[in-house]
Amino acid sequence: MKLYYMQGACSLASHIALIKAGASFEPVKVDFATKKAADGRDFNQVNPKGYVPALTLDDGQTLTENICVLQYIADLKPAAQLAPPYGTMERYRLLEWLGFISSEIHKSYSPLFRHDASEEARDYARAHLSKRLGYLNGALAGRDFVTGQGFSVADCYLGVVLGWSAHVKLDLGQWPELGRYLHGFRAQPPVIAAQKAEGLIQ
Repeated sequence: MKLYYMQGACSLASHIALIKAGASFEPVKVDFATKKAADGRDFNQVNPKGYVPALTLDDGQTLTENICVLQYIADLKPAAQLAPPYGTMERYRLLEWLGFISSEIHKSYSPLFRHDASEEARDYARAHLSKRLGYLNGALAGRDFVTGQGFSVADCYLGVVLGWSAHVKLDLGQWPELGRYLHGFRAQPPVIAAQKAEGLIQ
């Protein structure tokens, strides 16, 4: 398998999950500006949507979108317990969290990264994100992990997007549970390993 990633992007979640699962894969860095991949390919041919993550399987098929890729990784190596079993209410709760993280947290950061976004758009994004982070602060109170049942693919995803706060000058100090959660997330060995592999930390 090949994981196509951009340094520090949301694909870091899949990178963490693959390491945690003990899966055999090759990480392939994609240049944000040129869309050229380190393996020589034009990334737009790997994923015509033009964004990461993209996970190319051993049979040549490619999976995209965080929610899909993360679930695939979890199901590929069920012994890693990155997701509850199919058909259980715990599995649906995990899907509920993945949907929330993707649509309400991840996408809310997008205008804050764009240099061409108006200040009005940025203010709206901050206000919307603050409401969602306020909810998260309460939901994670007393929990080390999103589902409360161990490190899952939801943690891989949430920890990565929360980590963007410093880059967009969003102070998490007003949400102490989020700061505590993020500190614990960053101490996880697979998180440290993935960040080192991407050159984010020494």
